[in-house]
Amino acid sequence: MREAVTAYIGVGANLGEPQVQVRTALRWLDELPQSQRVAVSSLWRTAPWQASGPDYCNAVAAVSTRLTAPDLLAALQALEARAGRERPYPSAPRTLDLDLLLYGQARIASPDLTVPHPRLWTRAFVLVPLAEVAPARVPAHALQAVAGQGIERWASGGTSGD
Repeated sequence: MREAVTAYIGVGANLGEPQVQVRTALRWLDELPQSQRVAVSSLWRTAPWQASGPDYCNAVAAVSTRLTAPDLLAALQALEARAGRERPYPSAPRTLDLDLLLYGQARIASPDLTVPHPRLWTRAFVLVPLAEVAPARVPAHALQAVAGQGIERWASGGTSGD
């Protein structure tokens, strides 16, 4: 049996009821085979990144998994499809976005998967919640570099009740 790896997953939505979508997706992560959700950040509100549309609700989940990185990515994409995710054009508004940010200490560069996520270090909506669940994985200089990007904790609090 494979050793478990801690993977960090970015969760976001800005269509429908984004907080509900994100909380639902976090529960769905508990259904992933050979995986267990071990930590979840607060929910964060951000404006769309280089796009238009409603504000996003974002979070990061840590998952202990025995799935390979490609298998985990496929499972995440299946959850996006379950939520009705469509991809009409790059950066389109979405019902659910699940990004594999980090997979243990792995560095992966394939046509289908890049880990760490290629834009991880440039986006506050990923780094701030990631720093909540894995502060040792986010250097202070990375947070300082995105400090000017608008991000705020949802007034209703974190992911309580999920």
